[in-house]
Amino acid sequence: MQSITYDAKSRLINEFFECDTNQLQKDYPSILEINVPKKTFLYRQGDRCSNLFWVKSGIVKLSHLTEQGGEITIDLVKKGDVIGCFQNNFASQEIEETAQALSEVNYYRIAYSDFKVMMSHQAGLAWYVIEEMYVRKQRVERKLRTILTQPVEIRVITTLLELAEMFGIRCTHGYTLEIHLTQQEVADLVGANRSVVSTILNDFRNRGMLDYTRDQICINDAALVDSYRFQQP
Repeated sequence: MQSITYDAKSRLINEFFECDTNQLQKDYPSILEINVPKKTFLYRQGDRCSNLFWVKSGIVKLSHLTEQGGEITIDLVKKGDVIGCFQNNFASQEIEETAQALSEVNYYRIAYSDFKVMMSHQAGLAWYVIEEMYVRKQRVERKLRTILTQPVEIRVITTLLELAEMFGIRCTHGYTLEIHLTQQEVADLVGANRSVVSTILNDFRNRGMLDYTRDQICINDAALVDSYRFQQP
Protein backbone atom coordinates (compact mmCIF):
# COMPACT_ATOMS: atom_id res chain seq x y z
CA MET A 1 0.00 0.00 0.00
CA GLN A 2 2.80 2.40 0.90
CA SER A 3 4.58 1.82 -2.44
CA ILE A 4 1.34 2.30 -4.38
CA THR A 5 0.71 5.59 -2.57
CA TYR A 6 4.30 6.73 -3.19
CA ASP A 7 4.06 5.83 -6.89
CA ALA A 8 0.85 7.83 -7.17
CA LYS A 9 2.55 10.83 -5.58
CA SER A 10 5.56 10.44 -7.89
CA ARG A 11 3.28 10.46 -10.91
CA LEU A 12 1.56 13.59 -9.61
CA ILE A 13 4.90 15.41 -9.36
CA ASN A 14 6.19 14.16 -12.72
CA GLU A 15 3.00 15.07 -14.54
CA PHE A 16 2.98 18.54 -13.03
CA PHE A 17 6.59 19.40 -13.85
CA GLU A 18 6.64 17.81 -17.29
CA CYS A 19 3.18 18.71 -18.64
CA ASP A 20 4.15 22.05 -20.22
CA THR A 21 7.60 23.45 -19.50
CA ASN A 22 6.89 26.76 -21.20
CA GLN A 23 3.71 27.31 -19.18
CA LEU A 24 5.50 26.27 -16.00
CA GLN A 25 8.19 28.89 -16.50
CA LYS A 26 5.56 31.47 -17.39
CA ASP A 27 3.65 30.82 -14.16
CA TYR A 28 6.78 30.52 -12.00
CA PRO A 29 9.58 32.48 -13.76
CA SER A 30 12.37 31.51 -11.38
CA ILE A 31 11.99 27.74 -11.79
CA LEU A 32 15.02 26.03 -13.29
CA GLU A 33 15.89 22.35 -13.71
CA ILE A 34 19.52 21.65 -12.79
CA ASN A 35 21.69 18.53 -12.94
CA VAL A 36 24.83 18.33 -10.78
CA PRO A 37 27.49 15.63 -10.24
CA LYS A 38 28.28 13.86 -6.98
CA LYS A 39 29.79 16.01 -4.20
CA THR A 40 28.32 19.27 -5.56
CA PHE A 41 26.93 21.67 -2.97
CA LEU A 42 23.38 22.86 -3.54
CA TYR A 43 23.94 25.38 -0.77
CA ARG A 44 26.22 25.77 2.23
CA GLN A 45 25.71 26.50 5.89
CA GLY A 46 25.89 30.28 6.38
CA ASP A 47 24.46 31.13 2.95
CA ARG A 48 21.54 33.54 2.72
CA CYS A 49 19.42 31.28 0.56
CA SER A 50 16.21 32.51 -1.08
CA ASN A 51 15.43 29.34 -3.02
CA LEU A 52 13.72 26.01 -2.55
CA PHE A 53 15.19 22.82 -4.07
CA TRP A 54 12.84 20.04 -5.20
CA VAL A 55 14.82 16.82 -5.70
CA LYS A 56 13.84 15.06 -8.94
CA SER A 57 16.40 12.23 -8.70
CA GLY A 58 19.46 11.32 -6.67
CA ILE A 59 20.30 11.69 -2.99
CA VAL A 60 21.29 14.80 -1.03
CA LYS A 61 22.99 14.91 2.37
CA LEU A 62 21.97 17.58 4.88
CA SER A 63 24.66 18.32 7.46
CA HIS A 64 25.64 20.88 10.07
CA LEU A 65 29.15 21.99 11.01
CA THR A 66 29.53 22.57 14.75
CA GLU A 67 31.59 25.34 16.35
CA GLN A 68 34.13 22.66 17.33
CA GLY A 69 34.59 21.74 13.66
CA GLY A 70 32.68 18.45 13.74
CA GLU A 71 30.12 17.54 11.11
CA ILE A 72 26.67 16.25 12.04
CA THR A 73 24.67 14.49 9.35
CA ILE A 74 21.09 15.62 9.87
CA ASP A 75 19.36 13.57 7.18
CA LEU A 76 19.51 12.12 3.68
CA VAL A 77 16.83 13.32 1.27
CA LYS A 78 15.71 11.74 -1.98
CA LYS A 79 13.35 12.08 -4.92
CA GLY A 80 10.32 14.20 -4.07
CA ASP A 81 11.84 15.97 -1.05
CA VAL A 82 11.93 19.76 -0.86
CA ILE A 83 14.73 21.53 1.01
CA GLY A 84 16.01 25.08 1.33
CA CYS A 85 14.47 28.26 2.69
CA PHE A 86 10.86 27.96 3.91
CA GLN A 87 10.76 31.37 5.60
CA ASN A 88 10.55 34.84 4.12
CA ASN A 89 13.44 36.18 6.20
CA PHE A 90 16.37 34.90 4.12
CA ALA A 91 17.80 38.42 3.74
CA SER A 92 18.64 38.57 7.45
CA GLN A 93 19.02 34.92 8.48
CA GLU A 94 21.79 32.52 7.53
CA ILE A 95 20.81 28.97 6.59
CA GLU A 96 21.88 26.47 9.25
CA GLU A 97 22.64 23.41 7.13
CA THR A 98 24.67 22.33 4.12
CA ALA A 99 23.11 20.38 1.25
CA GLN A 100 25.52 18.23 -0.78
CA ALA A 101 24.85 15.71 -3.55
CA LEU A 102 25.81 12.15 -2.56
CA SER A 103 25.21 10.99 -6.12
CA GLU A 104 24.36 12.65 -9.40
CA VAL A 105 21.35 14.81 -8.54
CA ASN A 106 18.67 16.38 -10.71
CA TYR A 107 16.53 19.03 -9.05
CA TYR A 108 14.26 22.01 -9.60
CA ARG A 109 15.38 25.30 -8.07
CA ILE A 110 12.64 27.83 -7.45
CA ALA A 111 12.52 31.14 -5.59
CA TYR A 112 10.64 31.28 -2.30
CA SER A 113 8.07 33.74 -3.73
CA ASP A 114 7.30 31.51 -6.74
CA PHE A 115 7.16 28.39 -4.57
CA LYS A 116 4.62 30.07 -2.30
CA VAL A 117 2.45 30.93 -5.32
CA MET A 118 2.82 27.37 -6.65
CA MET A 119 1.65 25.86 -3.37
CA SER A 120 -1.36 28.19 -3.25
CA HIS A 121 -2.33 27.15 -6.81
CA GLN A 122 -1.63 23.41 -6.50
CA ALA A 123 -3.43 21.89 -3.52
CA GLY A 124 -2.34 18.33 -4.35
CA LEU A 125 1.33 19.27 -4.48
CA ALA A 126 1.05 21.37 -1.33
CA TRP A 127 -0.40 18.46 0.61
CA TYR A 128 2.34 16.17 -0.72
CA VAL A 129 5.02 18.61 0.52
CA ILE A 130 3.38 18.80 3.96
CA GLU A 131 3.24 15.01 4.25
CA GLU A 132 6.85 14.54 3.18
CA MET A 133 8.09 17.26 5.54
CA TYR A 134 6.23 15.58 8.40
CA VAL A 135 7.81 12.21 7.55
CA ARG A 136 11.25 13.84 7.51
CA LYS A 137 10.58 15.59 10.83
CA GLN A 138 9.61 12.24 12.40
CA ARG A 139 12.73 10.60 10.98
CA VAL A 140 15.06 13.28 12.40
CA GLU A 141 13.34 13.20 15.80
CA ARG A 142 13.55 9.40 15.90
CA LYS A 143 17.25 9.61 15.06
CA LEU A 144 17.82 12.11 17.88
CA ARG A 145 16.02 9.90 20.40
CA THR A 146 18.09 6.91 19.30
CA ILE A 147 21.39 8.82 19.60
CA LEU A 148 20.47 10.04 23.08
CA THR A 149 19.15 6.76 24.47
CA GLN A 150 20.68 3.78 22.65
CA PRO A 151 24.18 2.20 22.53
CA VAL A 152 26.15 2.59 19.32
CA GLU A 153 25.46 -0.96 18.06
CA ILE A 154 21.69 -0.40 18.22
CA ARG A 155 22.13 2.97 16.52
CA VAL A 156 24.03 1.30 13.69
CA ILE A 157 21.33 -1.36 13.28
CA THR A 158 18.46 1.14 13.19
CA THR A 159 20.36 3.37 10.76
CA LEU A 160 21.07 0.48 8.39
CA LEU A 161 17.44 -0.65 8.48
CA GLU A 162 16.25 2.88 7.77
CA LEU A 163 18.70 3.19 4.87
CA ALA A 164 17.40 -0.11 3.48
CA GLU A 165 13.83 1.16 3.66
CA MET A 166 14.65 4.49 2.03
CA PHE A 167 17.29 3.55 -0.54
CA GLY A 168 17.31 -0.25 -0.74
CA ILE A 169 16.77 -2.45 -3.77
CA ARG A 170 15.67 -6.03 -3.03
CA CYS A 171 18.38 -8.67 -3.54
CA THR A 172 18.88 -12.31 -2.51
CA HIS A 173 20.35 -11.36 0.89
CA GLY A 174 17.93 -8.53 1.72
CA TYR A 175 18.60 -5.06 0.35
CA THR A 176 21.37 -3.51 -1.71
CA LEU A 177 21.70 0.22 -1.14
CA GLU A 178 21.46 2.31 -4.29
CA ILE A 179 24.08 4.64 -2.81
CA HIS A 180 27.49 3.86 -1.38
CA LEU A 181 28.34 5.32 2.00
CA THR A 182 31.82 5.33 3.48
CA GLN A 183 32.30 4.17 7.07
CA GLN A 184 32.80 7.82 8.03
CA GLU A 185 29.47 8.76 6.45
CA VAL A 186 27.72 5.91 8.31
CA ALA A 187 29.39 7.10 11.52
CA ASP A 188 28.14 10.66 10.87
CA LEU A 189 24.60 9.33 10.44
CA VAL A 190 24.87 7.30 13.64
CA GLY A 191 26.46 10.12 15.62
CA ALA A 192 29.47 8.08 16.74
CA ASN A 193 33.22 7.77 16.28
CA ARG A 194 34.29 6.26 12.96
CA SER A 195 36.61 3.67 14.52
CA VAL A 196 33.82 2.39 16.79
CA VAL A 197 31.36 2.17 13.90
CA SER A 198 33.99 0.49 11.72
CA THR A 199 34.49 -2.23 14.36
CA ILE A 200 30.73 -2.81 14.55
CA LEU A 201 30.34 -2.97 10.76
CA ASN A 202 33.18 -5.46 10.48
CA ASP A 203 31.56 -7.57 13.21
CA PHE A 204 28.21 -7.46 11.39
CA ARG A 205 29.99 -8.50 8.20
CA ASN A 206 31.63 -11.48 9.91
CA ARG A 207 28.24 -12.53 11.28
CA GLY A 208 26.59 -12.35 7.84
CA MET A 209 24.36 -9.39 8.75
CA LEU A 210 25.72 -7.25 5.93
CA ASP A 211 28.37 -7.18 3.25
CA TYR A 212 30.06 -4.27 1.57
CA THR A 213 32.58 -3.48 -1.11
CA ARG A 214 34.05 -0.23 -2.37
CA ASP A 215 30.93 0.31 -4.47
CA GLN A 216 27.95 -0.95 -2.49
CA ILE A 217 26.48 -2.14 0.81
CA CYS A 218 24.27 -5.23 1.00
CA ILE A 219 22.05 -5.43 4.11
CA ASN A 220 20.57 -8.64 5.54
CA ASP A 221 17.58 -6.90 7.08
CA ALA A 222 16.12 -10.08 8.67
CA ALA A 223 19.38 -10.76 10.55
CA LEU A 224 19.61 -7.13 11.68
CA VAL A 225 16.04 -7.19 12.98
CA ASP A 226 16.73 -10.43 14.88
CA SER A 227 19.86 -8.90 16.43
CA TYR A 228 17.92 -5.76 17.41
CA ARG A 229 15.16 -7.79 19.09
CA PHE A 230 17.70 -9.94 20.94
CA GLN A 231 19.27 -6.85 22.51
CA GLN A 232 16.00 -5.31 23.66
CA PRO A 233 15.04 -5.73 27.33
